[in-house]
Amino acid sequence: MVRRILDAGQEVLAEAGYEGASTSRIAAAAGISPGSLYRYFPHKDAIVSAVLTRFSDRLVSRVTARMTGQFEQPAPVLVRATLTALLDGLDVEPPLLRTAVEQGPALDGGRTLLAFEERVGDLVRAYLTTQRGRLRADAPLDTAVWLLVRTVEHMTVRYLLDRPPLDRDEFIDELTHLVLSHLRPGPADPGRP
Repeated sequence: MVRRILDAGQEVLAEAGYEGASTSRIAAAAGISPGSLYRYFPHKDAIVSAVLTRFSDRLVSRVTARMTGQFEQPAPVLVRATLTALLDGLDVEPPLLRTAVEQGPALDGGRTLLAFEERVGDLVRAYLTTQRGRLRADAPLDTAVWLLVRTVEHMTVRYLLDRPPLDRDEFIDELTHLVLSHLRPGPADPGRP
């Protein structure tokens, strides 16, 4: 029953966004009475929070599957494939993504977003650790991970919500270039110690 309610909640959020969603609408989409819904979830925000957690879990699983066992791939191949998986996973109905971005932090104090960033950060950290001899070594690992995860997250979300006049492949190419530019060793900066 919980899965049925969450599926209905996701459907309603994708169609109507957070403001247009209600427990009555979600119950109707699930084919149950509002009273039955309340046996599992006390209010709309509890459903929305559970839908967003499930969405985040599925997205991390998709990115993990794309990266797992691929660390020996050339960096451009792995980075592009990972960014494509992330973009594909985020490219759901815009109202659902907008709900995740705008309402998610308010619903759970940002815990779902932070958990997502930490899990993706663990993958990036593992990858960068295996590449230590081939990639930049001047930036502390935690700094590089934090910057990369948040930059990619922000850019992909904004691309999907703003829908700029930028071809998807061009966007992925440019974001891949941005990530690789940060990771590649460069000439020593005379101004840095």
